[in-house]
Order: sequence, then structure tokens, then C-alpha cells
Amino acid sequence: MFYEPETWVAIAFVLLLVVFGYLGVHRTLLTALDHRAERIKAELEDARRLKDEANKLLGEYKARRASAEREAEEIISNAKVEAERIAAEAKTKMEDFVARRTKTAESKIAQAEAQAVADVRAAAANAAVTAASTILSQSVKGSVADDLVGKGIAEVRSKLN
Repeated sequence: MFYEPETWVAIAFVLLLVVFGYLGVHRTLLTALDHRAERIKAELEDARRLKDEANKLLGEYKARRASAEREAEEIISNAKVEAERIAAEAKTKMEDFVARRTKTAESKIAQAEAQAVADVRAAAANAAVTAASTILSQSVKGSVADDLVGKGIAEVRSKLN
């Protein structure tokens, strides 16, 4: 039995355990494990605290995002209302502009018609006077003819103009 290597390994192992027990290695090992457990607990607590803070920040950012989206929707709806109002004003102004232009064009046309009528009347009066003076000068002679022509021209001009 003492010649087998397994026996010596077992004896050495037992002696090593006794030495470790005498030196208090097991207490040091347990203390180190306890410290490690405490450190891990502290890290877990920090992780939980950080997770709670992150969740709180996430909630705040979600609320801010929702608020920003509402504000954006309000801005868009206000812009649409303003655009519709501006479009309505532009339409009204355009209609007024077209109405004024139409009225101006109609008045210019009416003035041109009146001027054309006056020009035609004047031309007709001049033609009538010329024709009457030609006819009268051929039919009537002398000072009576000149008086009649003058009176006739005056009457025709006063009636036509």
C-alpha cells in the first residue's frame, strides 16, 4: 500500500488540507468569497438603480416626444388654416382686380364707341354741309344764297353736334 503512488497522493492531499486548515486558508477564502458576493450585490444594486434612472429618462423623453408631436401637429394645422385664409384673400383680391379691369375695359370701349359715334356724326355733318352748300350754290345765287348757306350750315351743325 505504501508503494503505490495513489496512496502518497492521498496522504499529501490530506496533509495539505490540514496545513491549510491550520493556517486559516479556508477563512481567508470564505472572506474573499463574501467580499466578492458583497461587491456583486453592490454592482447589482447599481445596475438596478441605473436601470430605474434609464426607465425614468425614457419616460421623460417619450413625454417630450409626444409633446413635440402635438406641437408639430398644431403648427401644421395652424399653417393649413393660415394658407387657406391667404388663398381666400388672394382669390378675393384677384376677383376684385379682374372686376376693376373689366370695368375699366368696358368704360374704355364705351368711350371709344362714343368717340366713334361723334366722329361719324361730325363726318356726316360735314358731308351734309358740303352737299347742301353745293346744291344751294347751284340753285340759289347772290347774297340771299350766301345767307341761306350760312343759316343752313349753322342749323345742321347745331342739330348734329
